[in-house]
Amino acid sequence: MKISTQLDTNMQYFSEVLQPDINFDVVYRVITVGGRDACIYFIDGFTKDETLLRLMQSFGSIKADAMPTTPHEFSKRYLPYGEIGLETDSDLLITQLLAGVPCMLVDGYDKAFTIDCRTYPARGVGEPEKDKVLRGSRDGFVETLVFNTALIRRRIRDPKMRMEIMTLGESSHTDIAICYMAGRVDEALLARIKDRIRRVHVDALTMNQESLAECIYPHKWYNPFPKFRFSERPDTTAASILEGNIVILVDNSPAAMILPSSIFDIIEEADDYYFPPMTGTYLRLSRMVIFFLTLFLTPIWLLLMQNPQWIPEWLAFIRVTDDIHVALIYQLLILEFAIDGLRLAAVNTPSMLTTPLSVIAGIVLGEYSVKSGWFNSETMLYMAFVTIAGYSQTSFELGFALKFLRVMILLLTFFFNLWGFIVGTAVSLFALVCNKTIAGKSYIYPLVPFSFRELKKRLFRNRLPYVEKENAGQTESN
Repeated sequence: MKISTQLDTNMQYFSEVLQPDINFDVVYRVITVGGRDACIYFIDGFTKDETLLRLMQSFGSIKADAMPTTPHEFSKRYLPYGEIGLETDSDLLITQLLAGVPCMLVDGYDKAFTIDCRTYPARGVGEPEKDKVLRGSRDGFVETLVFNTALIRRRIRDPKMRMEIMTLGESSHTDIAICYMAGRVDEALLARIKDRIRRVHVDALTMNQESLAECIYPHKWYNPFPKFRFSERPDTTAASILEGNIVILVDNSPAAMILPSSIFDIIEEADDYYFPPMTGTYLRLSRMVIFFLTLFLTPIWLLLMQNPQWIPEWLAFIRVTDDIHVALIYQLLILEFAIDGLRLAAVNTPSMLTTPLSVIAGIVLGEYSVKSGWFNSETMLYMAFVTIAGYSQTSFELGFALKFLRVMILLLTFFFNLWGFIVGTAVSLFALVCNKTIAGKSYIYPLVPFSFRELKKRLFRNRLPYVEKENAGQTESN
């Protein structure tokens, strides 16, 4: 429906759709502007009251003979505010209103005025709990889209920086920002991502980025390795944009979705670049070694316990010395699920009770569980290492992927011994090698296809900015 020149007609339609007599937060004020009736609609809690009050006060000084004949002239002359828009479609106007933008209807004008003086309730820009660093910036994304885009703009002051806005969801009308650098981004991938988002028909993005990820990439759900990289750090996100990646921000989510992402991208962390090259290289290589230990430590130990004759003398200490009352495979599986139970309990426990929970968990699953005969000390030791090692990287999705594959290898090793371990390892490598990024490229590039130059960059933290500047200077001189 188009905006009518009759204010009564417009207000009747708005009353039928918005039901302000039922919805207490839908507020409207009928005022007089230059001898004409006008009505301002806004959502309580989304509006800067001082700005709106000053605008209404300024309207009182407009005389009837000074009223412009067109809404465009009125906005130029009597709306002294930065973000003013004109809208003719009432449905689009209601969508903007429900997003927090105040709207004004004036009798005799066939266009409505949108005054973007909204403000969203938001928490402080603090360091993310998950993406912490030892050195570097301490700011993190919040649940407000405009704040998040501003945090990226602060780091990339380049006119080639692009932030396109899209809306998705039949009921939610969730704002989505697509951020990239013109001239560096893969244009074909960018067009494909935009097309996929436009073709998505969903009622609401209830789970923010996860809902969007499942909508634009619904295939191969059985492969546990993550297809996207998520970050709550503006510095990491800005660096990814400068490298030519695409970043998707979803309103109400404090995380950025970075794509395309390979396994090497997901393993990387900001600390690799906040320290000197030697320290950054050590941290990166340590994380990769822990990555493999997390997957293979307990299956290899179980395999050796099932075949003690394979244990060399210098590794004799890994044998279980106490009596085994519960089979080792059951001990490992019980601990796998018990640790997840403790993790869920820690998330849902009030902060004031976290210390008692930790003490009780340490006593019950530590000393008492060993003395009772349920678990052996060696099993507790190796599972404790695997649990702690799972937190050496920031991606929850990657941690659970390793967990699922580890449990599969444990079961195959228990039932089929060496051949089960080999098959489980092969399946894990197959899931890793055959996985593809959203761009359709290899998930383990630069291993497949092999590129020694790119692999060296992935393994070692070089002084890349200086090399790039020198190369750029040589290219210009040539």
